[in-house]
Amino acid sequence: MNSFFKTVDKIRPLYDVTYKVMLLICKLLLVADILITSMSVLGRYVSFVPDPAWSEEIVLTLMSYMAVLSAALAIRRGAHIRMTAFDVYLPKNVIKILDLLADVFVMGLAFVMLIVGWKYAMNIGSKGTYVSLPKLSRFWMYFPIPVAGFAMIIFELEAIYNHIKSFFVKEGEK
Repeated sequence: MNSFFKTVDKIRPLYDVTYKVMLLICKLLLVADILITSMSVLGRYVSFVPDPAWSEEIVLTLMSYMAVLSAALAIRRGAHIRMTAFDVYLPKNVIKILDLLADVFVMGLAFVMLIVGWKYAMNIGSKGTYVSLPKLSRFWMYFPIPVAGFAMIIFELEAIYNHIKSFFVKEGEK
């Protein structure tokens, strides 16, 4: 059984790369958010700095991408919200089973986000445009939900695998 886990562990670099790419995207979105907001605020007080009408809608869209993508990143780090108050009173195997069950439910949510989010982006999003940017489809406003759902599925697969592995491989063994 350990050889199976050793074989599957070889794809861990793929998860690492996915995590780093998502983190880089979040960082770039944050930088863009800061630059656009700074330009907009400066444009209100400094006459030669433009204050584009589209800045608010774009900043809000970028923030929605960051919010859902960072939630997906939290899954990989195990930093999502969870109840741990009773963990000291429960046997370790019960805690492992509850963690596995929680991750299965989060995986279900991720599939809902991917499927329903994609339908919303394609149907509702494609029918409208941004008020301040009439050439830009609202698809981009709904698109972060399926993207985050996909990222959550990737990271939940790893989390569920690690939970299952913890039942068969003792800590310290590899």
